[in-house]
Amino acid sequence: MSRPFLAAAFLLVAGASAGLAQDASGPKPVPGAPATLANDLRPTFVAQEPSDLMASKMIGQSIVNGANETIGSVADIVLGPDLAVKSYVVGVGGFLGLGTKYVSVAKEALQVSRVDDKTLKAVINTDKDQLRAAPEYVYLGQQPAKADAAKTDASKTDAQKSDVPAATGTTATQPAQQ
Repeated sequence: MSRPFLAAAFLLVAGASAGLAQDASGPKPVPGAPATLANDLRPTFVAQEPSDLMASKMIGQSIVNGANETIGSVADIVLGPDLAVKSYVVGVGGFLGLGTKYVSVAKEALQVSRVDDKTLKAVINTDKDQLRAAPEYVYLGQQPAKADAAKTDASKTDAQKSDVPAATGTTATQPAQQ
């Protein structure tokens, strides 16, 4: 039992003496410095000003007309390539999100103002019927489905135009009449 203990003690002493035998004049570690950016790469931080409007506060905002009737709500905000507001997508009609039609109105058509520190007011010079009559706003993600449906309709039309006469009589899935 004493041999493993003796071997461990020998290795410990040998390791310690090797550490002391190192050259004291060798390179010393340099303390790390925080990474820095050149002034042209530093981000610019901006504080919110009282006149700023937050997109998160606009989504769901009720829209009223000149008669103070609620005629819809802001469902989305469309930004252009320059990240400026291009239009507002307005939800009109429906109940609890069912049957709601979405239309896009130009940013100039919707007058947004701050009532107080916490409340916004959105006013548009139209009525609910005019919004319902407006063309529906179609999101890009929804367009391929409509395009595929149009292709399917077009292929049905082509098949109907072919010279093959329409089949008559019973089909294989219908039971034969007795």
